[in-house]
Amino acid sequence: MILICCGARPNFMKIAPIIKELDNRKVEYKLIHTGQHYDKNMSDVFFDDLNIPKPDYNLGVRSSTHAKQTGKIMDLFEDICIKEKPNLIIVVGDVNSTLACSLVAIKLQIKIAHIESGLRSFNRKMPEEINRILVDHISDYLFVSEQAGVDNLTKEGIDNYYLVGNIMINNLINNKDKLSLSPKKDYIVVTIHRPENTGDVEKMKNIRKILTELSKKIKIVFPAHPRIAKEIESWNLNIDVLGPLGYIDFINLVGNSRAVVTDSGGIQEETTYLGIPCLTLRDETERPSTVDIGTNTIVGLDIEKIMENIDNILNDKYKKSKVPIYWDNNVAKRIMEILQNAHEI
Repeated sequence: MILICCGARPNFMKIAPIIKELDNRKVEYKLIHTGQHYDKNMSDVFFDDLNIPKPDYNLGVRSSTHAKQTGKIMDLFEDICIKEKPNLIIVVGDVNSTLACSLVAIKLQIKIAHIESGLRSFNRKMPEEINRILVDHISDYLFVSEQAGVDNLTKEGIDNYYLVGNIMINNLINNKDKLSLSPKKDYIVVTIHRPENTGDVEKMKNIRKILTELSKKIKIVFPAHPRIAKEIESWNLNIDVLGPLGYIDFINLVGNSRAVVTDSGGIQEETTYLGIPCLTLRDETERPSTVDIGTNTIVGLDIEKIMENIDNILNDKYKKSKVPIYWDNNVAKRIMEILQNAHEI
């Protein structure tokens, strides 16, 4: 028995290829949705888009402080583990659900497989960074998406890792037949959701200035988190503010754009695979391959750097890119073969 744990929007794309591969191999599993993301447009639509089965358990934890949310997940997930007696749990990414389920598992001596291990921003102000580090150090199987993850884990004295490639890209390729990608249209996509940006008054003032200048150059389409959509709309700029989109709608929007401006993590990977320029509104990235060989550029909130890169993009002078090794549609298969050879499935 395997328990697959997910809870937030980025997790759903990562578990879809795993579930497909487990079904192909007729491996018994149960799906746990912690309910960390619970809005229909942040959760249910992803299950529909990606053909993910209805969860066997939905913990319904919803929003709270980091400590309360993590603690509530642990409390409820422990009961499930005691009842189901799994030999392995699979966790993905770096959200609170990932950490909470992993802590329960190690206390109950249940093996842990962590997909997307080894990523490091080296910014411990990010809650996700703390989650990544802790989960990696207690996991039994660490599945890594890029070489930088291998390097990071080696430096931390961890050797039970496997470079298998990017599960997000596996999912994207699995759904390519649902996409309608065409010649690039004259708009850019903007996504901003990180609390260190949206919760900081001065940073939001800077972001408003940035979007004001960008909107003079090209139309902006902004799929906004509900908590900031009204504020963006109040700026009265040349911005189409949308609600959260499902996976297929979002990838179509990105894939048909001239560029993406974001503070997200996963979008850096998807744009690299799709060949779409990406400007990241942060001072670092845990996905350095997207910068080193991909389409990503770290720009922070430096308006001059942002506008210089946008001009290069619009004039077809932006940097050339490649897709990192193993970013293909066989990532879930590699993971399953490793677990099978270890007699975990």
